[in-house]
Amino acid sequence: MEDILDVYARPPDPARPLVCFDEAGKELRDHVRPPRLPVPGHVAQEDSEYARHGSANCFLWCAPHLGWREVAVTRQRTAIDWAHAMRALVDVHFPQAERIVLVLDNLNTHTPGALYQAFPPAEAKRIWDTLELHYTPKHGSWLNMAELELSALARQCLRRRIPDAATLAAEVAAWVTRRNAAGVRLHWTFTSADARTKLSHLYPVPQPDI
Repeated sequence: MEDILDVYARPPDPARPLVCFDEAGKELRDHVRPPRLPVPGHVAQEDSEYARHGSANCFLWCAPHLGWREVAVTRQRTAIDWAHAMRALVDVHFPQAERIVLVLDNLNTHTPGALYQAFPPAEAKRIWDTLELHYTPKHGSWLNMAELELSALARQCLRRRIPDAATLAAEVAAWVTRRNAAGVRLHWTFTSADARTKLSHLYPVPQPDI
């Protein structure tokens, strides 16, 4: 936990941008009957019955200090999908960075092995060497600021029926554009000192010398 909090306490460094990463699924559902639009005196109505069209995944990156985020919609979230998301982070989103300080959870697909499954060894090592990974602890995903962005995405964009992956990608892209244009930044104030006081029950009790 303190490792993540210390990373958040570092001053911004353009050469080593801080990026938080997370992922979330979205059920794809369509209306069976057209919904009724709101009219004066009547709220919008939609039938409780819907048609299932599978699901999709949203990979989300955000740079808290820069007011930047990006979302990629994929069919799955396998190790290979994660590896391609990491290459996009390195080569597309931050190609000038000396190192990318990356905060993410410790899912079993978030490993260097995933890069070697997806790419030739030299390419996998190039990507891995550009990343400085910091994993949130077990049951500590709340420490990942990308969860805040996923929550905003869910509230502002995804809390409705979306029928297919193409529509999902278009809606998410519009949300990203608006939020980036507004330059919405994330401000983290919880520190290691706060954790030692407020979460003291999570720390092991030092044993006395024998």
